[in-house]
Amino acid sequence: MSLQAPEFFAELCLPFPASTVVGNTYYATPVAGAPLRLRIDFSRTIHADTYGGLRLAVVHPDRGEIDAVVLDFVDHGTFHRRDEARNTLVNSKHYGTFATYRRPGKPPWEGAVTTGLRDAIEQYAAVWFPGAWAEPAPPRTTTGPLPVAPPPKGFGRRSL
Repeated sequence: MSLQAPEFFAELCLPFPASTVVGNTYYATPVAGAPLRLRIDFSRTIHADTYGGLRLAVVHPDRGEIDAVVLDFVDHGTFHRRDEARNTLVNSKHYGTFATYRRPGKPPWEGAVTTGLRDAIEQYAAVWFPGAWAEPAPPRTTTGPLPVAPPPKGFGRRSL
């Protein structure tokens, strides 16, 4: 079954205009004209068709993968609300993960809160692609964006 990756990466609101999703992988050229690329894949767990995070990699066209990091959904609170509402046990294979099966009409990652992941991706991108994360993405609301003053630089940022 499809992971609906384009919709998931759209939900992250990554600010890279030169980007695309191929299959279940996001590719971006954060700095125009630079050789380094950003690749983001879903990170598998030990259970079949179950994903526990995102794997970010910096890739050079000639040298291949230069650096990689896995951002676990558990560490970034992605499914905390969903798991709490469903009383999912912490030691179960369903805690902080999603599988390819899903309810009809719903994405497999239903209930994901992507703010923590997005913040971690921003921090990672700042190391490898300084200045590429020019401005924050607009807030995602159901009634349309509200005018909000941006927080001061460094305010509310967590470390990877």
